Amino acid sequence: MKFFQFPILAVAAGALLSACSQPSPPAKAAAKPDRDPAAAVAAIRAAGSQLESAVEVKPLRDPAVDGLIKQARDLEAQAQPAPALDAVRRAEKIAGPAPDILQFEAELLIESREWREAGEVAQRAYDSGPKVGAICARNQQTLVEARSALGDAAGAEQARAQVVACKLAAPARY
Repeated sequence: MKFFQFPILAVAAGALLSACSQPSPPAKAAAKPDRDPAAAVAAIRAAGSQLESAVEVKPLRDPAVDGLIKQARDLEAQAQPAPALDAVRRAEKIAGPAPDILQFEAELLIESREWREAGEVAQRAYDSGPKVGAICARNQQTLVEARSALGDAAGAEQARAQVVACKLAAPARY
């Protein structure tokens, strides 16, 4: 019997010692993102403006929605992303989940350092919107920025590849 007691004591002592060890540091993805929101939004908007696509979708909408979007853009220009976000969400209540409005919301969320929510809103905008053109490129670049800020390198790289896929060349004319 004494032969079996020694290994049991050794295992118990090892378990006790491991319980006293220091906790591991938090994962990098759990750390607070240090990405500059202004630089991220500039990269997002540049992705859409630099894309020369033959296909663009421009929705017709209620003038009240256009007024709220203008108000939101004016507030954003005054470095007031929270009130701008409120105006955009009021516009969404009228227009529904329009991809371009959702994308603007995602950009304002990035300015507010709400990286995870920005990624979720950009994904909704992509899912309900065009798969080519400037909005598509901005959706995907938003995912690049949000995932990078959250430490998801693989997800950011996947979204980066999708930015290129948003370009649809014009058909050859004969």
